[in-house]
Amino acid sequence: MSVRSNVPVSMTTRTAEGCPAWTAIHLCPVTCIAMKTDAATLKRVYAMSLAGVYPHYVAKAEKKGRTKAEVDEIIRWLTGYTQKQLDSVLEKRTNLETFITKARMNPSRTLVTGAICGVRVEEIEDPVMQGIRYLDKLIDELAKGRPMEKILRKV
Repeated sequence: MSVRSNVPVSMTTRTAEGCPAWTAIHLCPVTCIAMKTDAATLKRVYAMSLAGVYPHYVAKAEKKGRTKAEVDEIIRWLTGYTQKQLDSVLEKRTNLETFITKARMNPSRTLVTGAICGVRVEEIEDPVMQGIRYLDKLIDELAKGRPMEKILRKV
C-alpha cells in the first residue's frame, strides 16, 4: 500500500492496491490507509475530521443518483446522532475517533457484513475502526443502489 505524504488522501492517485471501492472520488479514504493498522496509522486516521470525509460520501452518493439526505440518514441510523448533532459535529470538525466514541452505535450494525477494501467489517477488533468501516460499507451500499430499507437493516 502506498500513500503519499503531505497530500490529502482524497487526492492520492491510489491508496490501496486492488481496492474494490475505488472511484474517481475515493469513498473509503479512511479505511484504505487504515488497512495498515500500526499505531501511527491509526492515530492519523482517528485524527481525520468527519467534515473532511463527509463531502466525499455525499459526492459519491450524488454521483450515483442518491441524496445528501440519504447519507445523513445512514449516519444518523448508525451513530444515533440527531441531524442537529450531526451538523454540529461537521461544523466543529470533530475527529473520527471522538465522533465514533461518543456515538450511540445502532445495535443492528452487526447485521452489516462484507468487505470494504478487502477487510471484513465484522472481523475488525478495534471498535473505533470498525465503526468507521461500517460507515464506509453503508455508504458503498447506498452508492451501489441498494434500497434504504435494506441498508438500514429494517425487517
